[in-house]
Amino acid sequence: MTRPRLLGSAAPADSVAGLPTADFFDFESMLNAAEHAKLAELRVFLAREVAPFAGEWWNTAEFPAHILPKLAALELSAPAQRGYSHLFAGLVIAEMTRVDTSLATFFLVHHDLFVESLYGFGSEEQKARLLDDAASLRTTGAFALTEPEHGSDVAGGMETRARRVPGGAADGGDAWVLNGAKRWIGNGTFCDYLLVWARDEADGGIRGFIVDATLPGVNRSRIENKIALRTVQNADIVFTDVLVAEADRFAGISSFEDTNELLRGSRIMVAWQGVGQQLAAFDVARQYAVERQQFGRPLAKFQLVQKQLVTMLGNAVASMGMMVRIAQLQERGAADMPQVALAKSYVSARMRETVAMGRSLLGGNGIVTDYRMAKIFADAEAIYTYEGSFEINTLIVGRAVTGVSAIV
Repeated sequence: MTRPRLLGSAAPADSVAGLPTADFFDFESMLNAAEHAKLAELRVFLAREVAPFAGEWWNTAEFPAHILPKLAALELSAPAQRGYSHLFAGLVIAEMTRVDTSLATFFLVHHDLFVESLYGFGSEEQKARLLDDAASLRTTGAFALTEPEHGSDVAGGMETRARRVPGGAADGGDAWVLNGAKRWIGNGTFCDYLLVWARDEADGGIRGFIVDATLPGVNRSRIENKIALRTVQNADIVFTDVLVAEADRFAGISSFEDTNELLRGSRIMVAWQGVGQQLAAFDVARQYAVERQQFGRPLAKFQLVQKQLVTMLGNAVASMGMMVRIAQLQERGAADMPQVALAKSYVSARMRETVAMGRSLLGGNGIVTDYRMAKIFADAEAIYTYEGSFEINTLIVGRAVTGVSAIV
């Protein structure tokens, strides 16, 4: 019997030579030639630099900072800002997730939240000072929104406070004092800058601040004992009388509503992660079914196994089709939050079913990290929850289609 490939060692696309890919309807054919070439370049990078090592990074909960220069060399930061299509941007996240969900999450947090925030809300001075280094991964950023007691309700319940101090900066200009706490902040333990959201004590409005993570009063600690996204360095962060210059306040933010476009884009990318998880689960399950011998024949010859594989493939293709349509709406500037919420909730549900089938198909081998499926299965739980849980996204859609809110 040929032993199935170990965790992280499989190629990201055609895991079984001569058989169709998990992109069964060939959505990638909608990309242009330059995008096809860049996606192929990304796949080579992932196969060489990530796939062979992702399992060990996950097992040891260590982030591979050494690969960031090579990742930056692909020039994929904020793809839409570089002239690529929204479909290409989504497929980049899906392909990264297909090989390592943790790396994709780092990329999403840094580029689709921190870097895109600089593009969308930064002043010209802030862009000139920070954007080039951030886009080139010479510096890294994090998005500090969620709090210990506020996740889905953070917009209304935010407790982190900002107090303006006239003349409080070292240069005599105005400053702000931040106090509060954030939780589940991806990249939070090692990033250079934090995009911190806080409530203005003066008027209750929401403000955004670019905070140097080494400032006095910033305390960061890694969240331990996770069962998903173990490579991602999620942090608890406490701010105690942190002094931030007015020059580091996002001038483009005056309320939480100003962030909607940014958060909508991030939610779309997390839904693309749900696609990537399903592609990965199908890759691993099919290869295992073809190679694994039981009762004197490959698992793939059993009817129930074929049914599982077809269901997994159907889920993946349906999810991918929905996300392709979202990408088309993005191109027209017409993807609204209820549509995005439906995509995220639907893809999350299909993903959960798909990875559970994949884990079951591998039997006992599906619960050890020697095989890729255990990691895929565990990481899916994080995607199901963050950027709006399945339940919250469902209720956003419910509000849109009934005119009645069940959230508040």
